[in-house]
Amino acid sequence: MASDFKDLKIWQEAYRLSLAVYKITAKFPTEEKFSLVDQLRRSSISVAANIAESAGRYHGKDKINLLIIARGSICETRSHLLIALGLKYLSKEKSEELENDYEILSKQTNSFIGFLKKQKSTNQLTNQLTN
Repeated sequence: MASDFKDLKIWQEAYRLSLAVYKITAKFPTEEKFSLVDQLRRSSISVAANIAESAGRYHGKDKINLLIIARGSICETRSHLLIALGLKYLSKEKSEELENDYEILSKQTNSFIGFLKKQKSTNQLTNQLTN
């Protein structure tokens, strides 16, 4: 497992996507600054932040819960991006690119959650066998 959150591939991707969201929202209309722009930026940052925080937790249950929150923030970000597309703040191409990237990140996050759950059950079994 990664020794630092920055080594996690899912964090690196969430970070990259957050920067992309900041870049595209800079071009949104000014009247959206405190509404859609703010919501979109916050949800994209939440993905990376929760993945990072999960890496700092010791217990598997805590790690998994934070990754589930990150996965929820991915869905929230995807929803905001669809609204931005509907309002024509995003091109169809850019929207599809980000949608695809966030969908892949969601699957990677699910895989990591599955890995941690399996690791947790293996550790519990080992503890039962050694006690």
